[in-house]
Amino acid sequence: MSAIDDTLARVRSSLDRAAIFTDFDGTLAPIVDRPEDASLVEGADDILRELAERAGLFAVVSGRPISFLERRLPAGPVLSGLYGLEELRDGERLDHPQAGAWREVVADVQATSDAIGPDGMVVESKGLSLTLHYRAEPGLALAVQDWAQRQADRSGLVIRSAKMSVELHPPLSVDKGTVVLDMVRAFDPVVFIGDDRGDLPAFEALADLATRGRTVVRVAVASSEAPREVIERADLVVDDPPGALDVLGGFLGQGTSAS
Repeated sequence: MSAIDDTLARVRSSLDRAAIFTDFDGTLAPIVDRPEDASLVEGADDILRELAERAGLFAVVSGRPISFLERRLPAGPVLSGLYGLEELRDGERLDHPQAGAWREVVADVQATSDAIGPDGMVVESKGLSLTLHYRAEPGLALAVQDWAQRQADRSGLVIRSAKMSVELHPPLSVDKGTVVLDMVRAFDPVVFIGDDRGDLPAFEALADLATRGRTVVRVAVASSEAPREVIERADLVVDDPPGALDVLGGFLGQGTSAS
């Protein structure tokens, strides 16, 4: 048995003490041209529901808002939206205490982007943040990046790169890494599954936990768009969301495929 197989088996055998975190887009759901069309990979509902019941902690940590995640995920998992600006746990909704003051700023940048932003750019408002997409028109990449920088300079929002898009967020010290460290408490082992640059802080958080003696597994979901640094920093690489679901099912004794 390889070292990673041994670690996965350890997660499975101590599931009630494990913390399992996963991204949504590109991990639980295939990447789609229109953000609103994203949906769970087939067969995910039952696995996610059972993990929420059996794992010490099971959380979906996403750049999407909670309102979006709630409509696409079964009840049970802890939900962290907008990179930690929002959280839903046991039916209770919590926002980052400093985030609310930025709603009007985000709304202003959204309105300005809709009105005079680059033609063809898709503006996705998330309440406490927004995403500027150019997936439908890749040739707009530089124009959208320039526009985002100008809006960041004007508003005080900060830029985060994402797949075929640019995100604008409040300048708060919160990301997927801080989410993991805030939630993980005494759970051991700890797993994070992701596919994009926004998941790197979570990978770094797990590396920090490993130095403190925790058993960790960083799983990267490979695709043609997955950044090289995500793949390089992973302990395990799988192909596309069905591969991620296979890993999650493996923790329930349903078999795992990995590469």
